[in-house]
Amino acid sequence: MRQSTTTQLVSGGITILLLAGLYLLAVFKHEERQEQRENEVKLTSGCQQKLDDYGLKADRVYQSKYRLRRTGAANIHTGYSPEDVRAIQRGCNIVDDLLGQDTDDRLKRWNSDRFVRGTHTSCDQCHQGIGDKQNADGDRLVGSIGLAASWVNSDTYDRVTGLLLPFEMRQMQCFINSSNGYKPNINNDLLRDITAYSRFLAAALNLKIQHRYPEQGVTEVTITDTQRSGDDYIRGGEIYREKCSVCHGRNGHGTVVNDRVIFPAVAGPNAFNLQSRNYFGTSDTILPGFICHNMPLGQEGSLQPQECRDIAYYIGTLPRAAGDKAGPLAALWQQLMMAVIPALISAFENEDMVDG
Repeated sequence: MRQSTTTQLVSGGITILLLAGLYLLAVFKHEERQEQRENEVKLTSGCQQKLDDYGLKADRVYQSKYRLRRTGAANIHTGYSPEDVRAIQRGCNIVDDLLGQDTDDRLKRWNSDRFVRGTHTSCDQCHQGIGDKQNADGDRLVGSIGLAASWVNSDTYDRVTGLLLPFEMRQMQCFINSSNGYKPNINNDLLRDITAYSRFLAAALNLKIQHRYPEQGVTEVTITDTQRSGDDYIRGGEIYREKCSVCHGRNGHGTVVNDRVIFPAVAGPNAFNLQSRNYFGTSDTILPGFICHNMPLGQEGSLQPQECRDIAYYIGTLPRAAGDKAGPLAALWQQLMMAVIPALISAFENEDMVDG
């Protein structure tokens, strides 16, 4: 009886110590994050230029330099506190440098790389121009997935999921599928800061809530936009090698120089997975629309709708991660193909060089 009581006391003491340790760790982490929220933000070069260009500063009111240049009159918005400014700056940094290539302190990106399986992902790869792609005249581009337009028209019906998706849930989809990663918690600072930055862009551009703008999402390319000659991944492969491979690589694995991602992967372990709406098998209209409006860089709009569909079809045939819903057999097959196909491509390339 006495031994049983002693065992219970020891077990209870160990449990209390473990719980106390977890509590102290949670307090430490909370204080660490709070300190990070109050620290001055070191901006990436792209964010420094963009936020200066839009006139972000702590003040009672905010007037957009962008609107002043475009219309001659700056719209007046409620101003930003120093805390607001830091959140917007951190959000911009995350969009521009999700994996923290420009910092040695992972906490400055809220450890965002833990939500991404690969080593290539950056929000800016899809949401170009750090979420606000414009041409040389400052015009926002159709189908460029502008974050500001997405924020003002969030909480709307999403035909892919059949849900009303708030802006934060759309971000979660990006992490799960486009980044082939994991879902952040809804109140994570990562999502909050990206939302703060997107909301600031909406104010800078003077976008109105629940209005749809041309740069929101992707203007999809359907079969009816073509001459109905049929989608062909053979044609797509030829066009890809001619117009896309110089950036994204012959096997679609992207371009990395000195451990820095210059152009992202569109296939392989660092690309979007089979569950992503960028995958041609999930949606045959979204990636073609993105390609037509945003690719190749510097030649946007130069491809015909059928060419965009063929390229997207071809990219969809390249092996990539299966995603969490495909099942173990599909995941195993994709892993096998990701190992075999690049080796075969390299072998054929070496054979061509010898023959040449």
